[in-house]
Amino acid sequence: MPGATAVRAEWAAGRRPARRDDLVGLPLEVAPRLLGGVLQVHSGGRDVALRITEVEAYHGQGTGDMPDPGSHARMGPTARNATMWREPGLLYVYLSHGIHTCINVVCSPPGVAGAVLVRAGEVVEGADAAAIRRPAAHTPRDYARGPGRLAAAVGLRHPVHDGVDAIAGSELAGATVRLWLTNAQQAGVASGPRVGVAGVAGTDAFPWRFWIAGDPTVSSFRWGRGAAP
Repeated sequence: MPGATAVRAEWAAGRRPARRDDLVGLPLEVAPRLLGGVLQVHSGGRDVALRITEVEAYHGQGTGDMPDPGSHARMGPTARNATMWREPGLLYVYLSHGIHTCINVVCSPPGVAGAVLVRAGEVVEGADAAAIRRPAAHTPRDYARGPGRLAAAVGLRHPVHDGVDAIAGSELAGATVRLWLTNAQQAGVASGPRVGVAGVAGTDAFPWRFWIAGDPTVSSFRWGRGAAP
């Protein structure tokens, strides 16, 4: 079995560490660029890296030319969404339904709210750690298949890791994160409505979910309340 260094060299091939200027575009522009990239996390003394296979874009108040009623930042800055208004490359880490931690990559220039939800990925390093954190997973494809599972697998949690910097790699609450991007645009990208988002924000009017077509780690689609055609 290859060692950690060899495994890392394998997934790092064809990728480079992300820079802030990679993420200053609108989330809708940046989101597909994250596909095929790797989120590398050291937390709790364990390393897990996952290849990103599914994302969703979210804009904030005044971001872009189309208001996003599905965004946490649709009404402006609050204590909850403050990280969405900060510099690109930070992670906006929030709690969904009071249970599941979810991870977003902040995009857009500082002061302009936006983020990309990392919905699913394939664990490419640290499968043993992911298995410990995700004991309910039936197969490795389920370690990070969905945003709550993904955050659990990599060991990030709300609220202590909200604002961790995936560009500088500085430590926050015992965790360090690095985002890697592919050198070439990911092939086979599909798009469609966001998963489980209520109302018009979850309809075909907002095809702001992007995924690698045919990848087994992509989460299952479901319509949000009032969004189904």
